[in-house]
Amino acid sequence: MGLTKSELKDFLDEKVNEFNTVDFIEPDPISVPHRYSLKEDIEIASFLVSSIAWGNRKMITKNGHRMMDLLGNSPYDFVMSHHKNQLERLESFVHRTFKGEDFKYFIKALKHVYSNHGGLESIFTKYQTADSLQPAIHELNRIFFEIEHPHRTRKHVADPMKGSVAKRINMNLRWLCRKDNKGVDFGIWDINPAKLSCPLDVHSGNVARKLGLLNRKNNDLKALEELDKSLRELDPYDPVKYDFALFGLGIFEGF
Repeated sequence: MGLTKSELKDFLDEKVNEFNTVDFIEPDPISVPHRYSLKEDIEIASFLVSSIAWGNRKMITKNGHRMMDLLGNSPYDFVMSHHKNQLERLESFVHRTFKGEDFKYFIKALKHVYSNHGGLESIFTKYQTADSLQPAIHELNRIFFEIEHPHRTRKHVADPMKGSVAKRINMNLRWLCRKDNKGVDFGIWDINPAKLSCPLDVHSGNVARKLGLLNRKNNDLKALEELDKSLRELDPYDPVKYDFALFGLGIFEGF
């Protein structure tokens, strides 16, 4: 676009303000955790729906709501007190390659996380580094599969140490850690938003390249690090607010 850094920041800040509004919620997967007020319900709903967040946005949102319905609309209570017969009703769930078998294991693994590791936030608090949450995502992956699990389910939880950009988990972390009182992101975790990484996918990557925020051609871990560096230069305190701009420009404006 040939903008100076200052002009680019002004342009993107304007787009953040345009898209980061409560109107964003209803058609988006984030509407699923917005059904709840209990912290644990919000974070479990966020984790589950973000785990199926690939493909058609409308279908992701619809299937995320279906997940909650199958959990009796009380995700934390279901995770902590479910019995075997209740798990069987999850077998009918399908979202692309995420099947009922995966959903059932996710519930068991989340019970393990909350019973033995202090919950999801505790893992990220414990394993975050001075400037990144990516090592904590790796530890989440390790802990999540500590108990007996179907091999097929491993592909549904990213591991940055294996080169994944962990788009879905980074989106989940944006929802839970960003605090801006705009009504979209929850900001219920006591983790510094400056450490967040942008959810990188085909759309956000293409927009970032057109804007000169990203030069690397492949959407890999090095690209994520490059994009993070560019966004942190624009706003060191809340770099991932620009996810709204990249998403909106790509999806709504066909940038």
